[in-house]
Amino acid sequence: MRIDVLTLFPAMFDGVFTSSILGKAREKGLVELNTVNFRDYANNKHNTVDDYPYGGGGGMVLKPEPLFAAVEDVTSGLESKPRVILMCPQGESFSQKKAEELSAERHLIFICGHYEGYDERIREHLVTDELSIGDYVLTGGELPAMVVIDSVVRLLPGVLGNETSAVTDSFSTGLLEYPHYTRPANFRGWEVPEVLISGHHGNIEEWRRKQSLERTWRKRRDLLAGIELTPKERRWLDEWEAQERSGREASGKPK
Repeated sequence: MRIDVLTLFPAMFDGVFTSSILGKAREKGLVELNTVNFRDYANNKHNTVDDYPYGGGGGMVLKPEPLFAAVEDVTSGLESKPRVILMCPQGESFSQKKAEELSAERHLIFICGHYEGYDERIREHLVTDELSIGDYVLTGGELPAMVVIDSVVRLLPGVLGNETSAVTDSFSTGLLEYPHYTRPANFRGWEVPEVLISGHHGNIEEWRRKQSLERTWRKRRDLLAGIELTPKERRWLDEWEAQERSGREASGKPK
């Protein structure tokens, strides 16, 4: 995969692109990570990339010329058009499903804005996707782009040491991930669940599924709407719901 990031602050990506999993993936040649300062594509003597908005109002707006020129230069000579992703609070909420979709692409371009916003023609005629990492506003699109890139690159074949890690992550199966334990088996009197050291793989898988389902039910019940449950899993939910009702009744809390 090739990823190009259009930003006014390329130095922000130096540590991220050379460290940890991203750095190793880059060294292995599994991903090409580039930053492009789109100020270099400004078409005026002062290299300005923003201007006052038509109609008045506070803040400055990113001009279309530098970003169009930068994307056209990055994609010059390519046979296929890459996904061009605008990091923006108005965009689609980023999710694990979106990360999986983007990980199947060969080339991604991220646009990181600053100031008040983008000239609308950038949205209408240049980008293919708009993404947001949450309902809040940051000073620029660099940090959101780093989040998305990290999430996408770790899904590429060969990036993670254990290829099953990405498959069992929270949200990859639609459920939150089950609990993990490692040595020592007994730490300060807190013991690892017996089933995990039993060696019975069938029981371990069932325990993990039940734990994932219960965690999701307790923390993110909204996720269960899209999950197809077995009769046994439905019975587990019924038991937890009955226990919850009993607890409310015992405490005098409203149902």
